Amino acid sequence: MRAHKTSIDNPRRISLKKRIRNDWMLYLMLLPAIVWYILFSYIPMGGIVLAFKNFRYDLGVLMSPWAGLDHFRRMFSDPDFMIALKNTLIISFGKLIFLFPIPILVAITLNELQSVRMRRFFQTVFTFPHFISWVVLAIIFTNLFSNYGLVNQLLQHFGLPTISPLSNSNLFRPFLWISAGWKEFGWDAVIYLAALAGIDQDLYEAADLDGASRLQKIRHITWPGIRSVVCIMLILQVGNLLGSVSFDQVFNLYSAPVYGVGDILDTFVQRQTFQLGANFGYTTAVGLFKSVVNVIMITLANKIVTRAGEPGLF
Repeated sequence: MRAHKTSIDNPRRISLKKRIRNDWMLYLMLLPAIVWYILFSYIPMGGIVLAFKNFRYDLGVLMSPWAGLDHFRRMFSDPDFMIALKNTLIISFGKLIFLFPIPILVAITLNELQSVRMRRFFQTVFTFPHFISWVVLAIIFTNLFSNYGLVNQLLQHFGLPTISPLSNSNLFRPFLWISAGWKEFGWDAVIYLAALAGIDQDLYEAADLDGASRLQKIRHITWPGIRSVVCIMLILQVGNLLGSVSFDQVFNLYSAPVYGVGDILDTFVQRQTFQLGANFGYTTAVGLFKSVVNVIMITLANKIVTRAGEPGLF
């Protein structure tokens, strides 16, 4: 009677046990990912408490004295932090406005190519820069665009004025956008190409019979077919607003002349930690601020998208 009562009171528990027993190999394959997230994503979240403490090495994290909101007060009164926050927002919004549409247009253009061989060729060419690290690219860009780089030497040879986007504060941010777009647009386009591959080809054949032009097919078939994917990618991009600027890119490209326009929150934290003396409470507060803003932004973006009638993340 007790077993019978358990099966009636907890049908979900019994069904879950059955699912685990029937699909135990799939759950076993999922186990390493779960362990990884627990070890490197959830357990380190306990370190957030440092944002409210004055860390002392001799006392450890738990026994260090509480600082309350002192680190946050210092953060918003620190002019260097405000400059880094401003630069992060400007660079992130620039990427969102100027770079986000490019992979979509590239994917649609590649999808319109009739030759499969040419499509694969351009896809490979566009995707290749993604696999080059920013350390290597920084060396290449420095040799090309520094004050004594190859480009300026050629300009001097022809009697033209020299210019270096790596040391010019007016050009550094556009250079970040252009270099990041060149590196990543092909890789990002792969996601949209995968979505395009899922569109029913019978729709295009029916449109051909009705005499639809290419632009009409793109407008009425291609775009609706990838619109939901575009919305998901937009939510993720907005949700990572304070983290979408690559630390590797900025750290390896910026220098003292462009600190005022190139210093971002990640490089600010790195400098506060390793150059100005470790203050783990303060830098943890900066990281917590970034995370909270990102959570708010992804929630707002998801709400706007769902209200517009498109599927969101949650």
